[in-house]
Amino acid sequence: MSNPTLVILAAGMGSRYGGMKQIDGVGSHGEPIIEFSIYDAKEAGFEKVVLIIRREHEQAFRTALTDRISTKMKVEFAYQDLDQLPGSYTLPEGREKPWGTTHALLACKGIVNEPFAIINADDYYGKDAFKVIYQYLKNDIQDDAYAMVGYACKNTLTENGSVTRGVCNTKDGYLTDIEEIQKIELREGKAVYEKDGEWLELPDDTYVSMNFWGFTPKIFEECEPKFLAFLDREYNNNPMKCEYVIPTTIGELVQENTCSIKMLNSKDKWFGVTYKEDKPHVVEELQKMKDQGIYPDKLW
Repeated sequence: MSNPTLVILAAGMGSRYGGMKQIDGVGSHGEPIIEFSIYDAKEAGFEKVVLIIRREHEQAFRTALTDRISTKMKVEFAYQDLDQLPGSYTLPEGREKPWGTTHALLACKGIVNEPFAIINADDYYGKDAFKVIYQYLKNDIQDDAYAMVGYACKNTLTENGSVTRGVCNTKDGYLTDIEEIQKIELREGKAVYEKDGEWLELPDDTYVSMNFWGFTPKIFEECEPKFLAFLDREYNNNPMKCEYVIPTTIGELVQENTCSIKMLNSKDKWFGVTYKEDKPHVVEELQKMKDQGIYPDKLW
């Protein structure tokens, strides 16, 4: 089997963050979070990375990241073009928001032809997650028998606001469905969410999707009709902002028994830069790991 590839979703707008958080420096030498993920992936066994970006951002990525890492990892780009739509659909005038992560995933068709992991650019996932997914991709994955790395919900929250998470329900180690819950917050070490004006606590063993998936290229042909059906439903209702994301797509495929998703749970703590106020915490955490020798002072 071909060596797995790492695919990184890096075409988001960063509207809540106020800039291109995908390549904003958070390490002591200006490394963005994405660079720590690539380092961990390389350590786990990955040899190639595909960055899904907006075409107009390519030079910024080359300057801030890929020119530096290309001697260590093979790097390719896939472009999430807003006007790349199926059927007779065209880009609504004035739309700037990407169509969601399922649309981004489809940008890799024809570029990624081997088993692959896919992650967000602005999330720190931890070393163990890359080792676990690499071994699954290398040894166990089959068409329609995919995987997901799940995280304990309380290990994914920020102290700077509420978040939306895809809560995973499982049976015998396999995903049965993903329930999107909005307005989850961390309060006194507990994950709580608002429902009908009341704040309810999520159990400690609640696992959520942080968009860390393992697929084969078969996923592309499964996602194409799903994305078209999404446009049929939502294009006219919300042409400026509607989006279709991977957890929703996978949830639908699982419900239809089209594929299975093996849950590979991580004990690592996730963190990211959802809000600008999250950055100091991310900087502090990454520096602690450098000080502890988990990462070298200069990654490469």
